[in-house]
Amino acid sequence: MTLIFLVVLVLIVVFAVGIYNRLVTSRNGYKNAFAQIDVQLTRRHDLIPNLIETVKGYLAHERNTLEAVITARNAAVTGLKAAAANPGDPAAVQQLAGAENALSGALGRLFALAEAYPDLKANSNMMQLSEELTSTENKVAFARQAFNDAVMSYNNAREVFPNSVIAGMFAFQPAQLLEIEAPQKREVPKVSFS
Repeated sequence: MTLIFLVVLVLIVVFAVGIYNRLVTSRNGYKNAFAQIDVQLTRRHDLIPNLIETVKGYLAHERNTLEAVITARNAAVTGLKAAAANPGDPAAVQQLAGAENALSGALGRLFALAEAYPDLKANSNMMQLSEELTSTENKVAFARQAFNDAVMSYNNAREVFPNSVIAGMFAFQPAQLLEIEAPQKREVPKVSFS
């Protein structure tokens, strides 16, 4: 009788350890996926000062737009640092999403203004930066999709029974998807210098 009890107890412990390990693996998966977003958003943020310098001479009288881009970029960098420190923190991920939305909007306004300046559109540095920014936007979208898939897998693993019991015992918190609220903001800023 004691032997049967010990075997059952060992099986329960092994089962619980397996669930715990799967939860840790899933959590590490979404953190790794966020690291890929971090790489791409950092690249995006690093391109913006060069873009501002290129545009500054042409759009000197559009100072408000340039300042809006700089302010939005700084907020996005701050949001990225907070979210990278803890990708599982819903408030940090929401702050990042809001900051990135504001940055996309400011960049969209900047590119709309740039359309009115033929010399700027023809500037080789501007064309190269625009191409790199568009490419980076696409990479961000793919990285965000991979992150959201990893978050969904983690949250599913955390919420199903009996995993939910182990997750509750060891304080596995739900992770936040990185979403953009408005569908029109989901579009990559259109850049055309032709």
